[in-house]
Amino acid sequence: MSPARTTKAPRARDVGLDVRAPKSRCDDRHCPFHGRLPVRGQVLEGTLVSRGMQRTAVVERTLLHYVAKFERYEKRRRRYLAHAPPCLDVPLGHRVRIAETRPLSKLVSFCIIADLGEASRRLPGEESTPAPAETPTTEAQP
Repeated sequence: MSPARTTKAPRARDVGLDVRAPKSRCDDRHCPFHGRLPVRGQVLEGTLVSRGMQRTAVVERTLLHYVAKFERYEKRRRRYLAHAPPCLDVPLGHRVRIAETRPLSKLVSFCIIADLGEASRRLPGEESTPAPAETPTTEAQP
């Protein structure tokens, strides 16, 4: 006789990218892990800047563009609307990885697939300035 089967929640689907599946489950049909949404094409990283819409987030990428005439760099940004599955509860200010999908609406063609943690306050091309070292103050003895 075969052993009794235990009913478990079905595992998350493999999306074909090097990302971990979320631990929580969702019933979103546009979730690449628990729904039927395939991901293909570009995979980008950016910062989550807004979650004002239902299951849609704004992901911003900032880059430095060289202007030859002035021999300087200028900051440019590109904002993407991405579907935010409920199983990935990503707070504002975190770095996320988004993957291209079929168009989900007029402006949404990406889906958040991974939370990469809190974003740094500076651009990748900028140098960090060290904090000034505190000098111990010595009081004069009379």
